[in-house]
Amino acid sequence: MALRAYGWNALIALLARLPQGALSRATGRLADLRIPRPLRAPLLGAFARAAGIDTSEAEHAPAEYDSLDAFFVRRLRPGARTWPADPDTVTSPVDGIIGPSGRIEDGHIIQAKRRTYTVADLLDDEDVASRCEGGAFLTIYLSPRHYHRVHAPLAGSVRRVRHVPGALLPVNPPAMERVPGLFPHNERLICPLESGLGEVSVVAVGAYNVGRITVAFDDAIRTNRKGAARATHTYDPPVALERGDELLAFHLGSTVVLVFERERVRLMEPLAVGQEIRLGQPIGRPWRGGITTA
Repeated sequence: MALRAYGWNALIALLARLPQGALSRATGRLADLRIPRPLRAPLLGAFARAAGIDTSEAEHAPAEYDSLDAFFVRRLRPGARTWPADPDTVTSPVDGIIGPSGRIEDGHIIQAKRRTYTVADLLDDEDVASRCEGGAFLTIYLSPRHYHRVHAPLAGSVRRVRHVPGALLPVNPPAMERVPGLFPHNERLICPLESGLGEVSVVAVGAYNVGRITVAFDDAIRTNRKGAARATHTYDPPVALERGDELLAFHLGSTVVLVFERERVRLMEPLAVGQEIRLGQPIGRPWRGGITTA
């Protein structure tokens, strides 16, 4: 049964007082435990049914994954997703649920009704934020039933990945409505993708339970490590990616925020809050003048 409003208020207030990182790391250790082969199909199958996961889209059957975490970050079977023919079409980097989207105004992004946060706080970079004024943003929430790998929305290259430690509060819609500045407050990985449509910031926001985010091309980066400090990982030469290449992985549900530079991308409509979206689905096209939504 869904929590009532006062239940969410109490839960968020409680989590804010608890050691979220330590508790999430403990959950992560449990998720990493090896499951004996005879138990994999019944245990992971039961988890999939409870979470509403479509196992027919997975690369392997549940019995082939040796831990809950391995199943959670499962890859899709070949052909499970498609991308548009036009290489300039911006595509969804994940499966998920559409959150707020639109135009960045006065340096702010909409988090939820009556709540905003600043681009500079989200990206941890005033200079990049200034280039995004008037640009577009899109929020996508991943629930436990979704595929949890993040892919490149456009072809491009990655010169740096920024890790910003922080809290690990829930990032579901009830939390978005109740916690001011939730996304900049939480731990996150910021992955700027230099593309033909300018720099696209792919921001992966950590959340409670496991709280681990990894990078497809750099095994040294992993969030929710005790005592971690802000760090920028640089790549020379830059890491080249085609649209649809793996970028990041969430080791439990969380949120992706895409931030585009001004006069580069127009978001397509409809991108309604609560709408389901799939990896590879078109979300934007090159900006040809006018406003940031089509």
